[in-house]
Amino acid sequence: MSESSSTPWPTSGSGLHDEGEDTSDLTAGLDLAFDGAEDILRAWRRGMRPDPDLTVSEWADKHRKLSSRASAEPGQYRTARTPYLREIMDALSPSHPAQRISFMKAAQVGATEAGNNWIGFVIHHAPGPMLAVLPTVEMAKRSSRGRIDPLIEESPALKERVQPARSRDAGNSMLSKEFPGGILVLTGANSATGLRSMPARYVFLDEVDAYPASADEEGDPVTLAEARTTTFAHRRKVFMVSTPTIRGLSRIEREFEASDQRRYFVPCPHCGAMQWLQFERLRWDKGRPETAAYACAGCERLIAEHHKTEMLARGEWRATATSADPTAIGFHMSALYSPIGWKSWEQIAREWLAAQGSDEMLRAARNTILGETWVESGDAPEWQRLADRREAFAAQIPMGGLFLTAGADVQKDRIEVDVWAWGRGLQSWLVDHIVIPGGPDDPACWAKLTALLGQTWLHEQGAVMPLAKLAIDTGYETSAVYAWARAQGIAQVASVKGLEGFNRATPVSGPTFVDATGNGRKLKRGARLWTVATATFKAETYRYLRLERPSDEDRALGVPMPAGTIHLPDWADSEWLKQLVAEQLVTIRDRRGYARQEWQKMRERNEALDTRVYARAAAWILGADRFDERMWRQLEKQAGVETVASAQSAEPEKPNEPQAGRIASPRRRGWKISTPKYMD
Repeated sequence: MSESSSTPWPTSGSGLHDEGEDTSDLTAGLDLAFDGAEDILRAWRRGMRPDPDLTVSEWADKHRKLSSRASAEPGQYRTARTPYLREIMDALSPSHPAQRISFMKAAQVGATEAGNNWIGFVIHHAPGPMLAVLPTVEMAKRSSRGRIDPLIEESPALKERVQPARSRDAGNSMLSKEFPGGILVLTGANSATGLRSMPARYVFLDEVDAYPASADEEGDPVTLAEARTTTFAHRRKVFMVSTPTIRGLSRIEREFEASDQRRYFVPCPHCGAMQWLQFERLRWDKGRPETAAYACAGCERLIAEHHKTEMLARGEWRATATSADPTAIGFHMSALYSPIGWKSWEQIAREWLAAQGSDEMLRAARNTILGETWVESGDAPEWQRLADRREAFAAQIPMGGLFLTAGADVQKDRIEVDVWAWGRGLQSWLVDHIVIPGGPDDPACWAKLTALLGQTWLHEQGAVMPLAKLAIDTGYETSAVYAWARAQGIAQVASVKGLEGFNRATPVSGPTFVDATGNGRKLKRGARLWTVATATFKAETYRYLRLERPSDEDRALGVPMPAGTIHLPDWADSEWLKQLVAEQLVTIRDRRGYARQEWQKMRERNEALDTRVYARAAAWILGADRFDERMWRQLEKQAGVETVASAQSAEPEKPNEPQAGRIASPRRRGWKISTPKYMD
């Protein structure tokens, strides 16, 4: 060793003694008289120093930068802006004993950003395999582009650990982000392959109530995702976040009820009483939502919204139940807690007032504002009340009916068909009830059903209408139904299969190709099948049957019938009416105590309800729920509801051709494929 290096290396002002540490003993005897020695020693010291013991919220306050691409308030993340998220994020830290954390929440409370902070913390401070699950693969891709990429790009601590996507072999793709010590995989709840792709120490389940009932028919997506954490035992973390949906079917409600049910208690600025905010205590003058204020549960004095910032800062989470699993904790929060500048109490009051009179809007308000589930009213209307409401139609199809659909229910000894007319606002009229004797093993029965496709019904204005679409159930004698439907083609017939469960977004899905049997042989892709969430349409039917109608005086003044009103003819007998209300929605609990809702029969025969559901599904398939004004006007013109000059018709209709209720599919445009002459 040279003489020049035998003395301690000068370190004054070099930064090697950060935080007052003395490294003279460690560097004694080392030859450090070369360029770059200082950088090497600094890196070595940094590597030897243990990482700071940060929680997720502390990490976010120190390292998280919000991008203008993904946030309305770009810049340094501040937990103080949403102090109620601090304990939720800290429960995701490795030092916290909780393993299952559920968050049932309203919209616009910052829950997704809390999950993104957790992702950043894992990449930077607690690396390991992590799985993030969104409702669909497409949503996972959008989240990657819109949230995860800005999270990494805007936070220097993460950017240095995840290579740019454009780098070769960077391990950074749209659905996969590699980093030292771990990997983040994003997938959709509709992909069983993605859910079983790897073991995971961390699982982030976002918007679990929007997950499908089954991932590629391989089971519950939440269960499949959680199975990935088995080998990590007590070190695992599962974070479930969602706005709730329907009571008894909501996954996030089930998890919250199985937890210790924590609620955020805030102090009254007047009396100091701690309480969690409830919508029932939000008060405003009649017709003046701008006066909205909160009535304290302790002193009953009104609390103005400008006190909210201080109330949130002094708030605390308190458990309101005892969890059977001590490692499972749950949080609930409504939009009443949204910080100043997000959703105000005045906005909440306005949205609640606007939702009155519409079950759909009330459901959305309850889910997104209160963060609570919607209770479907599954009580069957009394059939006697429906009998009192029967009407004498002026013609087979009353004035408001603009197109026809039918539902066919195949039984052992017969096929029952109900024909319904549909109009604006999805008002409907029962037009015909047909029973075809013989059953599926009788060729004559199928011949009569085929003839029904060519039948027409008379409109009050004189037009004649054929069936626009007939939906037939495939649950009984499936192969025979497939064979008949395949022979009729797809223009007028839809094969349907009922599935239990609610799906308001897409109550009818498909079609999918299924194998059919014809002449004793299997036909690949022989039939097209639509799946129907029957619970959704049953609940809708009962809701429409309970609608209050305007009085005769109001109708004389021009008050219209409510959208969705169901009109029943005077020839509908008591047996048919009893079949229409033959089921009710009940809540049942499984062995683990989880509640779910299902429709159960109150009497043996329910064909009228089934055929109504299938006819409604046929209307959905035709696009009635998405018709624009132009389509409704076209149907009214066909039916003669509007006075239209005959000269406007470019070509006169043939006298015997059906004149109304025809729904033309939009022309599909695509590339025209031409064949070179030499290949002819």
